Amino acid sequence: MSDETGTEPQTERRRRANAPGGRQHKHEVKVTAEEEGRLLRLALAQRVTIPRLLVETTLASETGETVTERRNAIGKLFELHRLLAAVSNNVNQIAKATNATGQRQAETDATLAAVRRVAERIDAAVDELSLS
Repeated sequence: MSDETGTEPQTERRRRANAPGGRQHKHEVKVTAEEEGRLLRLALAQRVTIPRLLVETTLASETGETVTERRNAIGKLFELHRLLAAVSNNVNQIAKATNATGQRQAETDATLAAVRRVAERIDAAVDELSLS
């Protein structure tokens, strides 16, 4: 039974996508209770299963980035893009009101502070991606 339903976006899939012809090879890995706890924490943090975590992190040694990490980074950038678009809309509304009345609006300082916060979040996201 798949963890994916028709209503969930494919980016939230915990299990790996089906491979054409199936997967013919299976590996069994035994771990201690402490290792199991660490694996579980890592898998939950990335919202994937432990087998997917093991495969992705092992195969990522060639590229330096797992599929899940890349998906999460892209999701974070889309979130920041939506936030920046919302803030830009507020700036445009304030500019229109300021041009019409000739007076600075009370919301200007709060909006500019929000712009600075979004810019700092974007900088942090870019820094995080460049460290990966």
